[in-house]
Amino acid sequence: MKKLIECVPNFSEGRDLAVIKQITDTIEACEGVKLLDVDPGATTNRTVVTFVGEPDDVVEAAFQAVKKAQELIDMRHHKGDHPRFGATDVCPLVPISGISMEETAEYAKKLGQRLGDELGIPIYLYENAASEEKRRNLANCREGEYEGLKDRISSSDWKPDYGPSEFNESVSRSGATAVGARDFLIAVNFNLNTTSTRRANAVAFDVREKGRPKREGNSITGKPVLDENGEPVMIPGTLKGTKAIGWFIGEYGIAQVSMNITNLSETPLHVAFDEVSEKAQKRGLRVTGLEIVGLVPKKAIIDAGKYYLGKQGRSVGVTDAEIIKIAIKSMGLDDLKPFVPEEKIIEYVLAANDKSESLVDMSCRAFADETASESPAPGGGSISAYLGALGASLAAMVANLSSHKAGWDDRWEEFSDWAVKGQEIKEDLLRLVDEDTESFNMVMAAFGLPTGSDEEKAARTAAIQSATKYATEVPFRTMQRSFDAFEVIKAMAVEGNPNSVSDAGVGALCARSAVMGAYLNVKINASGLKDREFADSMVAQGAEIERRTIDAEAEIMQIVNAKIG
Repeated sequence: MKKLIECVPNFSEGRDLAVIKQITDTIEACEGVKLLDVDPGATTNRTVVTFVGEPDDVVEAAFQAVKKAQELIDMRHHKGDHPRFGATDVCPLVPISGISMEETAEYAKKLGQRLGDELGIPIYLYENAASEEKRRNLANCREGEYEGLKDRISSSDWKPDYGPSEFNESVSRSGATAVGARDFLIAVNFNLNTTSTRRANAVAFDVREKGRPKREGNSITGKPVLDENGEPVMIPGTLKGTKAIGWFIGEYGIAQVSMNITNLSETPLHVAFDEVSEKAQKRGLRVTGLEIVGLVPKKAIIDAGKYYLGKQGRSVGVTDAEIIKIAIKSMGLDDLKPFVPEEKIIEYVLAANDKSESLVDMSCRAFADETASESPAPGGGSISAYLGALGASLAAMVANLSSHKAGWDDRWEEFSDWAVKGQEIKEDLLRLVDEDTESFNMVMAAFGLPTGSDEEKAARTAAIQSATKYATEVPFRTMQRSFDAFEVIKAMAVEGNPNSVSDAGVGALCARSAVMGAYLNVKINASGLKDREFADSMVAQGAEIERRTIDAEAEIMQIVNAKIG
């Protein structure tokens, strides 16, 4: 698996778009990285940039971006509502795939040392790259902001990890930068129907993990209660893994609770939305919507959509597009500006940057035309997988129709569970549509390898056998997953909306053809394998699945025809 990390630098410039573009142009000029998102804020005077790539490429792009920001941004003149202490305020690295947090932290240290040594910027390592426990928290590193940096970097407790510890001319311009390695963080702003920063802060203190200082007497003006070490005693907030403050955003004319969710498993996005909404309501306020800064993982939006569908007593076994639409409307993600999933969900942004063609993204006509062309792929294996996907889709459709049937309201969750299972099978089979064609192309590529020497001939033979084995395994998985659809199809024929029983029957016919068609591909590909033990096992297992398929289809069709009468 390719190692991928994400970098999310925050630059202390959100108003001069020419400056922002020069910085992002620097990133785009670097080989091996993809610029995913640029999110400037005028009131905060801050821009959040997101790019992704392999570790060494990301480190190089981050270095060049910080260097450009150092040239263009003078912190002596910077004003904005967001806490900051440098031209590049923070520069976190986030593991995406194929790489551990420990490895990512090492890349963060490598980047931090280079920034300190070559650019003369004071660098503080934070989160998982921190050199000591108290520096894990970004707020501790940034305490006093730019205005307090002169005294801070020269102190023994807060000497930078890398770079100068004196406030020279260069540092007065650049400020300091926090470089770290962290989990995926969601930066969100909850829009309030007020202009009061104080009231927004009150809600933020209600919910953020750190909470608020405990006070004697009056909770606002009373003297803070101190512990035995002279530190303020805190009353914890209600949301774990969150940091939050309140502020007023002039460009929108409203106050917001600005929150970083640092642990989505502890505090999912929808849980944070509901909790902030409840605390706001208790203070006479209302959350009108949610603004996501930068990008968000697809799972966070899908989980939210399913949660709100469940609260409505509706099936969650629907398409991702429908689930995302519910999430957008439920949390007011389009309150301030349109929420475009293709631009805000990280998986969709990455997919948009992937220029490879996908069969399942074609129109029905284009897919049929491609199949009918002189090209041997897509062939029977891909068509079989698509037939299986159609069978599972029909089963999911009957389940969803049943969950909404008048008089069956108490059964919505039962049918929702069946619909979810049908959707999962459908998605797996759709992936197999393209994978089957890819496996065929791998076989053809292996046959095209050179044969000029004995070594090349041996390598070609090994590649052909490996590719053929894979081309046998793919249709076998199509057989297995298509057979799985019969469980859902039968349940819908027996228990589902009787008006849709014919759809369940067609689903059974599709699944049967999918299994039998895929089995033909298993047999023809297995015939070319030298590993006869593996080949014979595939064929024997396939024969058993085919036998059970014929029985299942016959049973379901008997039920369907009996109900049709």
